[in-house]
Amino acid sequence: MIERRAELAGRLSHVRERVAAAARTAGRDNDSITLVVVTKTFPVSDVELLAGLGVRDFGESRHQEAREKVAAVTAELTWHFVGALQSNKAGAVAGYADVVHSIDRERLVSALDHGAQRAGRTLDCLVQVSLDPPDTHTDRSGAPRERIIEIAAKVSAAERLRLRGVMTVAPMTADPGEAFGQLADVAAELRAEFPAATVISAGMSEDLEAAIEAGATHVRIGRAILGQRPPLG
Repeated sequence: MIERRAELAGRLSHVRERVAAAARTAGRDNDSITLVVVTKTFPVSDVELLAGLGVRDFGESRHQEAREKVAAVTAELTWHFVGALQSNKAGAVAGYADVVHSIDRERLVSALDHGAQRAGRTLDCLVQVSLDPPDTHTDRSGAPRERIIEIAAKVSAAERLRLRGVMTVAPMTADPGEAFGQLADVAAELRAEFPAATVISAGMSEDLEAAIEAGATHVRIGRAILGQRPPLG
């Protein structure tokens, strides 16, 4: 455990330095960027070690694993659900997640709102934007740009949901800087309609600098802090 803590501390420090350097390059305040550490497939013990190192925002992408970790960790943390979300599990996710990054269809909005109502909670929500070219075959989530305002309006009208902004994953075959620039444009369009929707969730281990340059307020980092992921079970 001592070895693992030292490994995580070193990796975390390096990522924090990268974030700070990217913020300086972009002429931004480092405090305007939230580091979300994505711990999917890693044990609860890693969450606890990172919490002890000052991390307060954690991301998960599989419902059962996320629910078990939230129940097991006693520290006051903010839990971000960042993965593709199934409609039949959305209500349960609303019972423990603080932020859902992956809303890409209206059916999810209703399911999340009903789940939040049952749990007596209010949930922060991001609309996931697909920046993949139209002819790209991918299993990644995300709504096309032309549907973002429509989905966002439904989130905004929901009783227990708060529209907070947008999220994307850069296309694998595209320049991330260009992709995140497109997301910044979508985010600006959204803010024109919904001024409180100021969050831009973009950037992962390999492209966080490009995301911060484009205005990301949240970066989702897994491998650069936790190391190579164990095989998915």
